[in-house]
Amino acid sequence: MGNSALRAHVETAQKTGVFQLKDRGLTEFPSELQKLTSNLRTIDLSNNKIDSLPPQLIGKFTLLKSLSLNNNKLTVLPDELCNLKKLETLSLNNNLLRELPSTFGQLSALKTLSLSGNQLGALPPQLCSLRHLDVVDLSKNQIRSILDTVGELQAIELNLNQNQISQISVKISCCPRLKVLRLEENCLELSMLPQSILNDSQICLLAVEGNLFEIKKLRELEGYDKYMERFTATKKKFA
Repeated sequence: MGNSALRAHVETAQKTGVFQLKDRGLTEFPSELQKLTSNLRTIDLSNNKIDSLPPQLIGKFTLLKSLSLNNNKLTVLPDELCNLKKLETLSLNNNLLRELPSTFGQLSALKTLSLSGNQLGALPPQLCSLRHLDVVDLSKNQIRSILDTVGELQAIELNLNQNQISQISVKISCCPRLKVLRLEENCLELSMLPQSILNDSQICLLAVEGNLFEIKKLRELEGYDKYMERFTATKKKFA
């Protein structure tokens, strides 16, 4: 991509606060964005070949609300990313991430986190520090079990479809705001699904198709009626 084209994008972004450069074969984060650290609200560099984020630059976008780097080649995220105190939406689908920075809980404004199609082996415990988190997408990773820390998660919707989950902590029923839990196409036996999800949680949409049991068996479990009451009440609310 020519310098003049990039310059034009930078000039436009200076006026709009939005820098979008998708499908351009970029191999690195554009250093030209240094000039825009104090006025960018949105950066979208999806569908490129970027394999790392510059630590000295990425944390300086003080007004940034939305960062999208879907379909790149990121293997790690720098700690400095977690300095983005206004960031509300972070979309990193289809990269090569195995873990999140230990400081990830400092992204205190984060509401939507998309990490579908990475290589995470566990639900990152750092997510439990994020008090405003609404939607978390961890589908298509390599998660095998959901540990007790999940009980602290503040999210309203958690997507764990297409992982390798065979165990779920009963603490998932303690998530104070969790309404939607997606567990489709995992490795769950019915006996490993905590019954408290049905009879003692806030969850009103439980998606479990494509596991190691028939859905009709789920309907026979104690507490299923209680779950259906919540499901129906929510449906009416949105109808």
